[in-house]
Parts: sequence; C-alpha cells; structure tokens
Amino acid sequence: MNTASVIERAFRALLPAPFTIAVLLTLLTMLLAWLFTGSESTAIERAIGIVALWEGGLWNPPLLVFAIQMMLMLVLGHILALSAPAERVISLATRYCNGTATSAALVTLLTVLVSLFNWGLGLVFGAIFARKVGERASRHGIPLNYPLIGAAGYSGMMVWHGGISGSAPIKAAEHGHIHQLLEPFLQASDIERLPEAVTLSATVFSNMNIMCTLLLVVLLPILMFLLGKRTSRPFPLPIPISGRPVDRMDPTIGAERLDHARWFTVLLGTGIVAWSIYSATEQFTSIGLGFITPNFINLLLLGLALGMHRNINSFLGGLDSAIGGASGILIQFPLYFGIMGIMGGSGLARQLSDFFVSISTVSTFPFFTMISASIVNVFVPSGGGQWGIQGPIVLKAALELGADIPKSIMALAYGDQLTNMLQPFWALPLLGITGLKAKEILPYTLVIMAVGTLIFTIALQLF
Repeated sequence: MNTASVIERAFRALLPAPFTIAVLLTLLTMLLAWLFTGSESTAIERAIGIVALWEGGLWNPPLLVFAIQMMLMLVLGHILALSAPAERVISLATRYCNGTATSAALVTLLTVLVSLFNWGLGLVFGAIFARKVGERASRHGIPLNYPLIGAAGYSGMMVWHGGISGSAPIKAAEHGHIHQLLEPFLQASDIERLPEAVTLSATVFSNMNIMCTLLLVVLLPILMFLLGKRTSRPFPLPIPISGRPVDRMDPTIGAERLDHARWFTVLLGTGIVAWSIYSATEQFTSIGLGFITPNFINLLLLGLALGMHRNINSFLGGLDSAIGGASGILIQFPLYFGIMGIMGGSGLARQLSDFFVSISTVSTFPFFTMISASIVNVFVPSGGGQWGIQGPIVLKAALELGADIPKSIMALAYGDQLTNMLQPFWALPLLGITGLKAKEILPYTLVIMAVGTLIFTIALQLF
C-alpha cells in the first residue's frame, strides 16, 4: 500500500461527517471565546453572551440570504448540467478523461481558470465536471480514483481570492471603502494617510499575484496528474449515473400542454438571459466586472436551465434530481454563521490578528498576515466576512508598521485561499453534487494547500 493510500485511509477512519465538524468547531469557538474574551464579566455572563452571539450569527438575515443564493447556484447549475445541450458540451471535455491522471489534470486546469473569473461559477463548474467524469468512468468501466477527481473539482477555491472576484481586493478598490472601514479604529489624521482606494492593478494584477496565479495554473494540474499516477487504484463511485428526466408518455390535455411545450421554455429562458445580458452591460460601465454577483449568476443559470431543457416538465424533473445536493448547505451554513457571530462579536478574531501583528516586522508582516488569515478562515469561512473582521486590523497594522498595503491585502487573500483546502464549508456544494465525503477529498486538497503555501510564502518574500 503506497503512502497516499495510507493517508487516505487514515482520514477516512478519523474524520467525522462535515456536520459533526461544524458542531465541534462551534463548541471549540465557544470555549475559546469564553476563555480569552470578556474578562471583565463573570463566567456565567460570558457564557450567556457567547450563546447570544452564536444565536445572532445563526439567524443573521444577510448571511441566510447568502445561504439561499448558494443553494440556488448549486441546484440551478445541476439542472443546467442535466439538459441535453449541456451534456453534449460536457461530453466533449470528458472524452479526454480516460484515466485518473489525465482526468484530474484536466478538471483542475479548467476549474482553476473558471474560478479566476468568478468563484461561484468555478465552484459549480468544478463540481459538475467532476461528477460527469465519474459518471463517464462508471458507464465505460474506466478505473478511476473518484475522490481525487472531486478534489480537482474543488481546486478553484485555492485561487479565487486572487482572481477578479476576490472579496478583499474588490472591496479595497471601492472608492472610500478603506476610509469608511477604518473610521472606528483610527483618528481622522491617520485615516488621511491611507489611500481612498487600492486599485486592482496594485492587487489582483500586481506582478506578485500574476506570478502566483501563473504558477498555480501550471503547477496544480501537473500536481494532480502526478497524484493520479500514484493513486490509480479504482475507487467505487458513490453516485448513480444521472440522466435527463424523461417526459411522461401520457396524452396531455388543456393547460397541461404548456408544461410540455418547447416554445414556452425557449421563450422564458431567452427572455431571462437577454435581461441578464442587458443588465450586465448597463452595470459594466459603472462598476466593471462587479456586476458578477451571486444574484447575477443565479439569474443567468435560471435562464439557461429553462432555455436548454425541452420543457417545464423536464426542468422540474431536473430539479427533483438536483435538490438533494443542497441539503448540506441548508443545515450546515447556519452553524458557520453562528461561529462567525462569535468570532466577530466576542473580539476573538481581533485578538488572534493582534497577536500576529505584535510579533511582526515590516518584512515578516505579510507572511504573518497570511498565517493569521488562514487560521481565521477556519472559523470564518467567508472571504467577505473575513475582510470585514480582519481587514481593519491588517490595514491599521500595515499603516503603523509602514508595510505595503496592497501586498498586505493580498496576503490576507492568500491565507483565506489556503485553508479553503482544509475547511469543509465551501466543499459542501461539491460534496452534494458528487456524492463524496469531505474526508475522501481532504488528503488531496491538503497536498494542494501545501503547494499553495510554498508558492505564496516565496512570493511574499520576493516582492
């Protein structure tokens, strides 16, 4: 038995289900907040306050909206993949997936490229592509290490924050956002020393990030190819082969004919897609690529899914097939929202960041920012949420130390990317679509994390 197989068996034996992981992280966060924050109050008062913060985060309205957005993104993307045109397009790509190594490399390459454009599209694309590769292997009897293919479909979350949809660089590029973010923490005279905006040319399109991106685009597919060569043993596919829903053969009468009318879905889908394009064009003139939001992606997916299915009946059949994959998001995302509520409200995230700032110098600050961001991301697995909690601390410290502000922003983004490979929060959509378990893909995502750590550390030291 090779090393990779031993590690895989160990993870499968030792790690519980993602829901259990979320519960354990919740209890750990509560304990840490109780031990290290609110020292001016009694133990009972601290415990009550922490539970109140957890409950507030659990039902945080904006975050619950985000959870629904992610469920729709997963379900609509899956419905779209079940349409005949989408299956033909995906088949063109999967025809080159004739073994674990080549499949892992191709899935990784395409997922990374899509994720650099938009994290949401990359997440859905990688999951669906990985599933289709698995289905083709099952259909044709091709030996396949399916967990490795699943990890390849998740690899886009290793690069997204350095792409054009990264939360931290996009928010920092908004005019006046940095000043507004730091108003509660700095005097007006100190705030004036900060730029009103840090453009994407200084962050996403900086020489440092371009180098990191190119290395990841080249090295990650090679890495997954080599892992595929070393872990070529077949893995039983935990998913049924999906097929497009079949229309009822019963005669239709009256208004029921509308459910089976091809022209109706074409009209609906074309109208929604046309509106999406028009809206995007209007917004592009003022906010550039900022129009690519979860709402835009979902509207576009809805239009495409309707237009590409034969009729409403076929679309609803696809919905029945896809809806089960969203169950993990529905029940587990709120638990992480509760953790975020504790981390932000108790000041625990601030204490962690302040510790790394206190041991930093100008030269080591970017590296320690990346490390602290990677730890915070385990408890606050949202790029936007992490920027809101940790961003002010990083910017304030960079100003006081005289560190490079754009570089510090990207160091935070790199830390967030790294532990995406460890934290099962963002893997839930992929797990729902592929039928895999977190502990099955984790041995391979940790290898991706190790390579990313090396690349980011070198880049932060060189530039």
